[in-house]
Amino acid sequence: MQLRFLILFLFLTTFTLQAQLSDLARIDFTFIPNKNSDVEYTRSRVMINAPIPLKGEGKYLFLGFDYSDIHLRFKDEELPFDRNQLDDFRLLDFTIGYTQPLKNDWRLGFRFQPGISTNHTARNLTVDDIVFSGDLVFIKKYEDEYKPSRLIIGLSYSQNRGYLFPLPFISYYKKFSADWSYNLGIPKTNLQYHISDRHRLKLFAQLDGFTSNVQNGALVNETEVAELINMSLINGGLQYEYHFTDHLQLDLRAAYNFNLSNKLKDGDNNTILTIDNDSRSYVRAVLKFKI
Repeated sequence: MQLRFLILFLFLTTFTLQAQLSDLARIDFTFIPNKNSDVEYTRSRVMINAPIPLKGEGKYLFLGFDYSDIHLRFKDEELPFDRNQLDDFRLLDFTIGYTQPLKNDWRLGFRFQPGISTNHTARNLTVDDIVFSGDLVFIKKYEDEYKPSRLIIGLSYSQNRGYLFPLPFISYYKKFSADWSYNLGIPKTNLQYHISDRHRLKLFAQLDGFTSNVQNGALVNETEVAELINMSLINGGLQYEYHFTDHLQLDLRAAYNFNLSNKLKDGDNNTILTIDNDSRSYVRAVLKFKI
């Protein structure tokens, strides 16, 4: 169980980091219907990063935010908790990032994110709603006119995932022909076909989800109190990309959920209730402006 949780952590932290490294602005909508399931999931997300040039070639400071509105709709009216306490959540992270070139075509990237993660019924923020995350990465681009590649290695820490120490990750991208490329890594693995400069198709596998504090707790089974909610899923499917310009891009994704878990946990991260979720459909649309 601990090993599985560690793998899920690495999926989430590295996926988020890679988006933060390249995306300057993003509008993101995800929907999982409640067909054959007790839960319907929607997430609306807005992210903005502003690069600020510093003295020295290639040095930048990044300031921004990442905000998500998450809605859960429970179909089963006999669930042993007050659904109004656990149906809407908000996540807000403030981003402070820094990057600079290093020797031998390496680049350093650093990110610190203080934020909040709580349910909508919370009227005032508490210490338990505050979360921190941070990343330190080294990026190496191998310039080749026909077969470019990129390596990212580093460390990531996220208080919102339950581990109190940094964890490693790695990601490798390579375009191995004029029309094909792949990305191997813990957060997202894909095989991409470049139809043209504007149109691309991807076969991908990835993890999605969220973790949030439940302020004041939610009484479960009349005896236990849920202080955290965690949703995690592993899916794979097809992604279509349309590139309006070199920097503006629309992604449309349709996927099959191989594993989907909704858990309520106590303050010590122990699971006290697992909510059935057999939904296999996953759709997502992302409009982003990137470096």
